[in-house]
Amino acid sequence: MQSITIKGSKRESVGKKATKALRNADKVPCVLYGGEQPIHFSANEISFKPLVYTPNVYTATIELDNGESYNAIIQDIQFHPVSDRILHVDFYQLHDDKPVTMNIPVKLEGIPVGVKNGGVLRFPNRKLSITALPKDLPDFINLNIEKLKIGDKLLVGEVETEKFKFNQADSMVIAQVRMARAAITTAVDDDEEEEGEETAASEESAEKTED
Repeated sequence: MQSITIKGSKRESVGKKATKALRNADKVPCVLYGGEQPIHFSANEISFKPLVYTPNVYTATIELDNGESYNAIIQDIQFHPVSDRILHVDFYQLHDDKPVTMNIPVKLEGIPVGVKNGGVLRFPNRKLSITALPKDLPDFINLNIEKLKIGDKLLVGEVETEKFKFNQADSMVIAQVRMARAAITTAVDDDEEEEGEETAASEESAEKTED
């Protein structure tokens, strides 16, 4: 998985006044968990832009001004309710031998047969939660959907994987091809038209019999 570097400075004071001063200087107070003890540091707010404001998922390389460096993932992030500015970020340190859980974006490949035949693709789950060792974390979960026909569904349990495990139920739908609403309406209209023709034919037959 691709990584984005965050350059930060260790925080000596973690009180409210120090935190407010950091935010006034356009810096974000952060905490790194997962080590022997939490590490408090701050980083420029602008440095989080490529890590937070993106549909993609990245790990973070945290480089502190004292020479220390850590690989991590975002565990939690707090935004201001009005301005949407980043108020606080919690990171979790990655260890080569410890699995971690992340939400990974799904990338669909190919055009389904059902769509070519007039169906509509539904993609309700664009990210999936997985657990894997850091070295096995993918940038995307690539799924080929070319064989999906109208009425077919791609379920989590149908996806073969060896390097990570899914945290959703096997029955959860990732993508499906449904009949287009216009096609359903047309089919209903055709049925009603056929019924009308059959009724008219029956009435005409009945009139001839009476004559």
